[in-house]
Amino acid sequence: MKNYLTAAFPGTGGQIKEAPEDFIVEEIPAYEPCGEGEHLYLRVEKHGMSTFAMMQRIATALGVREKEVGYAGLKDARAITRQYISLPLIDEERIRDLDLEGITILDVQRHTNKLRLGHLRGNRFHIQIHDVVDDAETRAKDILHVLEHVGVPNFFGEQRYGVMDNNQLVGGAILREDFAEAAKQIIGDPEKITNNRWQLAAQAYRQDDYQGALAALPGRFRDERRLLHGLIKGQTHRQAVLALPRKLLRLYLSAYQSELFDRQVQMRLDSLDTLWPGDITYIHDKGACFRVEDHQAEQLRADRLEISPTGLLPGHKAMIASGQTGILEQSLLEKEQLDETMFNRLPGLKVSGERRPLRIPLQQVSCNASQQEQEKVLQLSFALPAGSFATSVLREITKSDNSPTG
Repeated sequence: MKNYLTAAFPGTGGQIKEAPEDFIVEEIPAYEPCGEGEHLYLRVEKHGMSTFAMMQRIATALGVREKEVGYAGLKDARAITRQYISLPLIDEERIRDLDLEGITILDVQRHTNKLRLGHLRGNRFHIQIHDVVDDAETRAKDILHVLEHVGVPNFFGEQRYGVMDNNQLVGGAILREDFAEAAKQIIGDPEKITNNRWQLAAQAYRQDDYQGALAALPGRFRDERRLLHGLIKGQTHRQAVLALPRKLLRLYLSAYQSELFDRQVQMRLDSLDTLWPGDITYIHDKGACFRVEDHQAEQLRADRLEISPTGLLPGHKAMIASGQTGILEQSLLEKEQLDETMFNRLPGLKVSGERRPLRIPLQQVSCNASQQEQEKVLQLSFALPAGSFATSVLREITKSDNSPTG
């Protein structure tokens, strides 16, 4: 199976993200602060920390409750990122006087509402790829030309699946209520683990030695230790797994949805710009979906990248395509032994589902290469819509397994 949309074009190779300065992300807001209101919008630059860590440090320094801090999107910790957060109205001078390591307040303005998740148009990326081939600029521009015209494959990518590449396996097991398998995946496969203590714990777990697993497991593995404590106390695998934080369980379920979606992107990689009979399409300017009645009549809009075919993130509320696309989606669900009743059986873990475009527009593109000391470095800039990942662009350009997580 073809791995790249631009498989006909050779990649640049190279290494990404050797330092935070190699990966810079700028949030593109959905709207600008109006200058008045009971909330403060802070444009913040952070270095080498997660969005949650940045918000916690600012909230603590200002004496604001963390739940009162608003944000539009999460940004990678291993990067320089510039994004907006909101605070309840306080003395602005206190904010301007903040001196927090790794955090710079770039701007403060008032607005009428709290910033909410999703209140952004997209993100602009500035990326350096080190040690690329000599003709990297030509290669990258050829690839970018294709991506600008056809669109970028909208993969979630490996960052969604965790360090063990198995978050999706945990999610699938939870959805099928195979909690013994979910617990086994959470503890991990000893053959894939390099940390000695973690590996010993996983081996002990596979031998049903929960006490031995707990003794070996490093202290920082709080969720895994919580799971083991539950099993040692006599809980069933179902009880022990469902006792884990809801946020973590939802992450596993989301990873499973993402993996199923990524499979659909892969299956249609040769025809991302082509509408199929039965497609549900996505209007990029409006963020809305509609069923295609005449796919040939709508193809011209798809050619202009105004609309795109969508894939299924399964759930009890998700629209299912019909026709040729519907056959693909139904076969995927059948292969996974999923039916519509499974998505809302678990208390507090209902999976609603949605549609997601199989491709996304690439905009504001620039690319140039330069010689720096003993290596060739490629500088890239581009913008992507909210909810999509730079990984998808970079894997096409480099044609390598060294992908960032932004």
